[in-house]
Amino acid sequence: MTDTIKAHGRAHRRSARVPLLNHFSHDDRVLIVITADPDSIASSVALKRLLWRRVAHVSVASTNECRRPDNLRLVAALGLDLLHLPKVDLSHYTKLAMVDSQPHHTPQTADLHFSVVVDHHPVGHRDHHRPQPEFTDIRPDYGATATIFTQYLKAARIKPNQLLATALFYAIKTDTLNFVRQGQIEDMQAFRWLYPLIHHPLLSQIEQAPIGRKSFKYLLAGLNNAVFHNNFAAVCFEKLDHPDTLVIAADFMMQIEGVSRAFSCGIVDGKLVVVFRSLGIRSGNLGRLAQEAFGAYGSAGGHKNMARAEMPLPAVDPKGTMTTAQLFGFVIRRLREALGKKSPTAEEAAEAYLRRRPAAGAPRPGPKP
Repeated sequence: MTDTIKAHGRAHRRSARVPLLNHFSHDDRVLIVITADPDSIASSVALKRLLWRRVAHVSVASTNECRRPDNLRLVAALGLDLLHLPKVDLSHYTKLAMVDSQPHHTPQTADLHFSVVVDHHPVGHRDHHRPQPEFTDIRPDYGATATIFTQYLKAARIKPNQLLATALFYAIKTDTLNFVRQGQIEDMQAFRWLYPLIHHPLLSQIEQAPIGRKSFKYLLAGLNNAVFHNNFAAVCFEKLDHPDTLVIAADFMMQIEGVSRAFSCGIVDGKLVVVFRSLGIRSGNLGRLAQEAFGAYGSAGGHKNMARAEMPLPAVDPKGTMTTAQLFGFVIRRLREALGKKSPTAEEAAEAYLRRRPAAGAPRPGPKP
């Protein structure tokens, strides 16, 4: 009896220090919804830890299929049974929570009612005709949602185990690109607090996760068509196995000497997907650029140095007749218009793209100094 009273007292004190916990009860069956990447995966597991013994059940579901090598290794290391949201029977759950995203970011979640939303992306448009979350904690100035959950764990006086600490550490590291991208003093403080707790061999294994052979085949074929101009690199894939291949391609191009801005695009599952990356304080805000260029065609947004757009193909190409080069031209034209620059037509941009592509077997041009 005494142990039960003590446990209840500890739970009450944690709820006072972490208000998010006040929105769950012992009978709740909770589904945490993410779009799988290191930050959302780590944050979802941190929320599971906070809810341990406070609710009846917790599951995690992703709007996308987890295919990126580091994501797969991270999920495996955490022992996370990651569900695919379209296959989940939502009637089994009493509460929905979303981390590292907001409901309007994807069509799959736009009409769902979430009790809790925790995120670090800019606050987007809210449809006030739909039920609003009972609890929101959105901090656009933070470099990672994992930082918010690290603060929650500290406030609740919960020391994460090595696996969770490593996941949170890696999430902050990747979302801030070792603080080259957006990061705040809070991100640095969380990073330092987690460091003594992490498992270094596991961190190395996640960072060096191998690319699958199938993905490598598509990646190699796509990168062979990359074009460069000054500090800018771009590639449009003719064939893709998964959207995460675009992320790998954009990140890879950012490692090329002289490149500080890059984007990759291609068609996956009936959508034109564009992934953006940049470095430097003069690169502008990619999240705003993606929204201005492609928001009218689908979902688009992100951070200052990393962003993404996903557009149903009929919204871009109603007749279904555009070639890969013409789709690339459409992307270039929309970006130039959003930047306020004189824009070529889609056909002119496509022709320029084709002219810049060398013949098969010819050496690839490098970026200009």
